[in-house]
Order: sequence, then C-alpha cells, then structure tokens
Amino acid sequence: MTFVNLLELEALARPCLPTAVFDYFAGGAHDEITLGENRRAYDTVMLRPRVLVDVRHRDLSTTLLGARLSCPVLVAPMALQGMAHADGELATARAATSVGTIVTVSTLSSVPAEDIRPACTPAPWYQVYVHQDRGITTEILGRVSAAGYAALVLTVDTPVLGRRERDVRNAFRPPPSVVFTNAAPSGTMPAAQESKLAEYFTARHDAGVTWKDLEWLRRVCSLPIVLKGVVRADDAARAVEHGVDGLIVSNHGGRQLDTTVPAIRALPEVSDAVHGRIPVLVDGGVRRGTDVLKAIALGACAVLVGRPVLWGLALDGEAGVRQVLTTLRDELDTAMALCGCRTLGEITRDLVVE
Repeated sequence: MTFVNLLELEALARPCLPTAVFDYFAGGAHDEITLGENRRAYDTVMLRPRVLVDVRHRDLSTTLLGARLSCPVLVAPMALQGMAHADGELATARAATSVGTIVTVSTLSSVPAEDIRPACTPAPWYQVYVHQDRGITTEILGRVSAAGYAALVLTVDTPVLGRRERDVRNAFRPPPSVVFTNAAPSGTMPAAQESKLAEYFTARHDAGVTWKDLEWLRRVCSLPIVLKGVVRADDAARAVEHGVDGLIVSNHGGRQLDTTVPAIRALPEVSDAVHGRIPVLVDGGVRRGTDVLKAIALGACAVLVGRPVLWGLALDGEAGVRQVLTTLRDELDTAMALCGCRTLGEITRDLVVE
C-alpha cells in the first residue's frame, strides 16, 4: 500500500492491527495532551525562507557520532515491533539501512539484538533501561557491545512507567508469539489486572537510577552514551558536565508524564545550554520534512521518527518503513530548496519564527 504523506498513516494502519495493539502503539499517558501537542507545536513554528539562492545542488548528509548518514532522520527506539509485522525490528533495520540511516533498537525489542545487528549499516544504537538486577543489564550491554552496536541510548524519563489508560482498558499484553527477547531471562508477561506491560516493567526496572550511575554504565560498557528524555536546560548542562556523548530532547512520545512540554518547544533551551559541545537530537511529533528543517533550525542535528515507522511497518513491512523514511527525506530536500538552504549547516535559527 502506498501513501502520500505520514499524516495519513495512522488511519491507514488501524485496520491492520488488533485494537489493543493499535492502542498500545498510538496511545499516550492520561488525557494524551502531550501526545497531541507534540504534533501541534510544530505547526506553530513558522518559516521565513531566503530567496534568490542557487539551490540546484543540495546535500542532506550528516555525520553523527562518527557515522555518515544520508539524511538527518533516524529511527527511534520502539518496543515489540513484532506486533506490527512478522519481521518486526528486522524489517525496520533493513529499511533504515537501505536509506542510509541509523536505527535505535529497543531494550524491549521482539527480535534479539544480535540478530538485528547484521541488517544495519550504519551500526545501530541500543536503547537501554537499567534493571533492578544490574547483572541483567551488564549481560545485555556485553551482548550489544560484542555485536558491534555503536552507542547506548539511556532513557532517563522513565523512573516509573506512565499510566497509559488505553492499555489499562485493554489489559494490554503482547500476543504469546511476541516476547521481550533482550530484557530478561523470562520474556513472558505476568497474569495480572490492568496493563501487563506496566506490571512487567515495574517488577524489573530500577527507579533509583541517578547521575552517579553514568559512572557505573561506563565501567560496564565503553560505548558512547546518549541520554534520551531531556527537556530542561539545567539537565542538559549537567549531562555535558557528566561527559555524555549526546542528548535526545524527548517526552517519550507523550507516553510518560502528560502535559509535559512538547519536545520541539524544549529544544532551543537545551541546544543553547549545550553550546554545540555534544550533538542534540529531538523526537516526538515529526511528520513532515518541514518539521525536520524546523528542528535543525532550532538546534537539533537530527530527528528521530517513531510511530510513523510502526504504521509503515504494519502496512507493508520493510517497504512501508522505507517509504516513511524516504518521504521524510524527500520532503526535507524540497523544504531546504524552498528555504534557500543547500546544506544542513545553512539551516539556521533565523529561518524560523516561534
């Protein structure tokens, strides 16, 4: 199935998925205000294009933590992609490779990390949660390091799981055929009320992780560390002081604390606090090439896209994900031409009005 733009995808994918699975992918925390604002906030940022610039030749490529990418659009970490398509994370990884960008593999992926790695060029990043049993986390990090992953993405906005009321109503649990292949010795769900995912997460996740644990993380794994979930300037500055290698401005796609500031609104203060010392990325609500351009103008070096990848995966597997990524890339190329930008470096803050 083909589509014209990413805004169409959710409605197209809905009939392809069981209700509980669709709601798990689509839903947010509580009243889903942040979920909606992530998208609407991009629409409030206006563009001020330059004119009479020779834009016959444009270069969308960039370098991120040593990897050369064809465009500044990465795939965000998303759990249990096997619920969207039988090939799950493998299809997503192959699509990202075909476009020349990075895929971030979730701790809660439905395909083992080692099986995903050969499908990826550039090398993937691995998103990590810290388990109460640090031995489990150490074992996982040893596996991904040995497999050749390029970076760790430590999610820092999830000391506990946000209350996702769609999942509560559905008593969400993955189908028996889809398990957490990396997260723990037992990848199965407990039998319980409300969201089984929430109970599973609470029973295993360490809510006591602090800044000092970055030292422990470095001792057990030498990969670069990117913090995902930063929305404040003071946290961004502190991250630089602690020697992290990158930041992702994110509110977890509106799935954690409802009424959290939209990521694109938080981006400028985080970027300003970092002062270019480490790369800053942003996720949440990216649906158009103009969104990518706006994010770069406001201080990001790249964006990560999440739910549209899942919808493309549900619709047409690897080909669907590829079309999602190429659509964003092509729209960014058009937006750059119309804004008088030949390279990503020419996308500057004077192009936007907030």
